[in-house]
Amino acid sequence: MKHKHLTALLMLGALLLTGGNAWAADEVVTDSGTTSWMLTSTALVLLMIPGLAMFYGGLVRTKNVLGTMMHSFGAMVIIGVLWPMVGYGLSFGPGILGGLAGWDDKFFFLQGIDDSIMSTHIPEYVFAMFQGKFAIITPALIAGAFAERVNFKGYAVFIALWCILVYSPICHWVWASDGFLFNLGPSGAIDFAGGTVVHISSGITALVAALYLGKRRGYPSTAMSPNNLVMTLIGAGLLWVGWFGFNAGSAIASDLVTARALTVTQVAAASGAFAWMIIEMFHHGKATSLGVASGILAGLVAITPAAGVVQPIGAFALGALAAAICYSAILLKSKLGYDDSLDAFGVHGVGGIVGALALVFFIRPSWLADAAAKTANNSWTMWDQLGVQATAVGVTIVYAAVISFVLLFIVEKTVGLRISEDDEMSGLDHSMHGEQGYGLINLN
Repeated sequence: MKHKHLTALLMLGALLLTGGNAWAADEVVTDSGTTSWMLTSTALVLLMIPGLAMFYGGLVRTKNVLGTMMHSFGAMVIIGVLWPMVGYGLSFGPGILGGLAGWDDKFFFLQGIDDSIMSTHIPEYVFAMFQGKFAIITPALIAGAFAERVNFKGYAVFIALWCILVYSPICHWVWASDGFLFNLGPSGAIDFAGGTVVHISSGITALVAALYLGKRRGYPSTAMSPNNLVMTLIGAGLLWVGWFGFNAGSAIASDLVTARALTVTQVAAASGAFAWMIIEMFHHGKATSLGVASGILAGLVAITPAAGVVQPIGAFALGALAAAICYSAILLKSKLGYDDSLDAFGVHGVGGIVGALALVFFIRPSWLADAAAKTANNSWTMWDQLGVQATAVGVTIVYAAVISFVLLFIVEKTVGLRISEDDEMSGLDHSMHGEQGYGLINLN
């Protein structure tokens, strides 16, 4: 009884202090459950970066294992500094320069968000750090295209410029509330977790970089076998686990949408790996561990833009479709003769394009109904949305390709990007870092 009286007195005091309505204040409060999930998701996405380092590191020759892994860890360090300094503001600040990017002085080193709680009931710091992990892994993906032949200093300068001039503007267009792709059509271009922002931008840049820098010396006549497929498989497993934070965390909630995104992520990854296994068994008579790892990634990449709008059957179809098309793209690479060392374009670029476009054929009917309700004639079909998706994909491809080429040219002519023949023959580990990954003398 005493507790009831105390509660009543506290409620009366609150009513008097707020003019008769204790809940009239507009202050947004933190939801501990959602915040906990977003903190977990942030950690899961960060886990993907050492996972990528292992995935790529196992695929190169022994003399380049540390140098290749340093591309991922270097991105953690360099973008980890740039993101709170300017990256977050350029990506999510109010539009400037006609909407090319965002900015507000309060976002410099996140100084203006110290007390900010977002409408999703999480501290803005958490959202900023979650998004920062996307900004880190995206340039790290590019490194797979020019593995074994780049100067680390040049790579560091390139990814710093690329984050500011390519990643942040595209991120603003797609995910900022005033971005033009975010507002294209009644419900915007669909990119739930980074099909265009992460995979297409990095994949297209990877292709441009591979073509610009040229082939590794000896490619394709010299055997360049992976040094450690065990490590590659472990890396693929870490990427799969981390991708639950990548996709489900992009709901910025802990609710039904989160559950849907997590479920379709699992289905698409398994479907992609299964399809790749079947294709390999028909094509080569056996399923390979590298094929399973590649299929996992193909399925995960394809579901990334679609995770919020498709059901499990759609995820199954997207995973299998991406595996088939990415497999074909890698075969085509061999015929065309360009050296995308670790198939960054073949998996991330191609898989991202497949996911961003093909998702329209599997959109949840309720999503289309909601989009139609926002139009003047209450009509919006998957074909209408396909036009929006194609526009977003096309804009991303053109912008990423042009600006990346310019940056590659500038870095190559100033700092230097392609290493010398002697350094390439001795390997990145020794020439760039003065170390050896396995303590071996006779390296392949």
